[in-house]
Amino acid sequence: MLKKTMLVVCLTLPLTILAESGSEPSVSKYAGQEKQEIKSLTASDIEELQRGGGWGLAKAAELNGVPGPAHLLELKDKVPLTTDQIEKITQIYSTMQADAIEQGIKLIELEKGLEFHFQDRSINDAILQDYLAKIAHTRMTLRYIHLATHLLTPEILTEEQISTYNQLRGYDSLSVCDQIPEGHDADIWRKHNGCE
Repeated sequence: MLKKTMLVVCLTLPLTILAESGSEPSVSKYAGQEKQEIKSLTASDIEELQRGGGWGLAKAAELNGVPGPAHLLELKDKVPLTTDQIEKITQIYSTMQADAIEQGIKLIELEKGLEFHFQDRSINDAILQDYLAKIAHTRMTLRYIHLATHLLTPEILTEEQISTYNQLRGYDSLSVCDQIPEGHDADIWRKHNGCE
C-alpha cells in the first residue's frame, strides 16, 4: 500500500506543480517568431537598419548628455541652432547615415546567411564561428559609427544648447543636490543628502 501511495504521489506531483504555475512549459516565449524572415531580426529591426537608424546603439552617449545629430536636426528650432550649426550637423548626419546604412545592410545579409545555414542544415562549427565573428565585427562597427558621431556635436554646440537639448529630450532630471527646497540652508541640505 505504501509503495502504491508513493507511486501516485510521484506521478501526480509534477502535474500539480505545473497546474499551479499557470503556464505551459512546452510553449516557448519565441513562439510566432519562427515566421520572421530572419529569426534574429524583427521587421522593425530590419527597417531601422536599412534606413541607418540608431537602433539604440548610441544610448551611452545620448543618455549621458552628448547629443545626436538626428535629434538635433529634429529640434533645430527649439534648441535653437544657427544656420551654420545646421549645415555642419546635417553634414555629420549625412555621413553617419550613409555609413550606418552600409553596415546595417551588411549585418542583415550576415544574419540572413547564418539563418540559411541553419535552415538547410549545412551549419557546422567553422561556419558558425565565421559568421559570429563577422556579425560581431559588423555590429561593433555600426555602434562605433553612431557613437563616434555623437562625439562631434559638442564641438559645434554651446553648453546652453546642449542643456536645452537634454531638457527637450527629457533628460533634465535634476539631482537632489540641485533641488534645494525653499527655506533650507544649501550647505546643510547638500551635506544631509551626501552631495559633498
